[in-house]
Amino acid sequence: MFDSSSLVLFTSASLLLALAPGPDNIFVLTQSAIKGRLVGLVVTLGLCTGLIVHTSAVALGVAAVFQSSTMAFNLLKFAGAAYLLYLAWGAFRAGAESLNEPVGRERDLFRYYLRGILMNVTNPKVSIFFLAFLPQFTHPERGSLSVQMFVLGGLFILATLVVFGGISLLAGVLGQRLRRSERVQKWLNRAAGTIFAGLALKLATASR
Repeated sequence: MFDSSSLVLFTSASLLLALAPGPDNIFVLTQSAIKGRLVGLVVTLGLCTGLIVHTSAVALGVAAVFQSSTMAFNLLKFAGAAYLLYLAWGAFRAGAESLNEPVGRERDLFRYYLRGILMNVTNPKVSIFFLAFLPQFTHPERGSLSVQMFVLGGLFILATLVVFGGISLLAGVLGQRLRRSERVQKWLNRAAGTIFAGLALKLATASR
């Protein structure tokens, strides 16, 4: 279906794109630093689940709706911006936490998993990006375009898991040291709130 050179090029591009500063990897960075690497890894899984949704949207033609309909694009982006503002509000209100508090409870981890999904799915620019990016590596003569899209989407998700997983581990180690100080914990929360608010503003003012 794909030749080796196309797969190497696509995978390399995916890794570089995952490394480029953006809302998702910044989100992973802040959550890992504040809550620990386990939460960061769970958020990463949520974001990658969101990428499955975007891949499906492109493969099935749904993403074209966001590219052609201003109303659909605006509705989704404002929903995403509102969610980011909600996260910012929560971060500004958060106080210091004890390092002895459990952070691996199933209910809490599932909440962060859902947070990752919502963060990714409510950004219509991801679908539009996939709509522009994935078809460049497909070839009608090599079989079903939808199947090719899903394969490429899977490779992109794998690259994202590797990069974001690395970010989670590094930020989690650094954050564990920083969180030993209540003052630093509060500063990290305020910094995260500011970042979330900035991302909300960026998303709310985004255009297709």
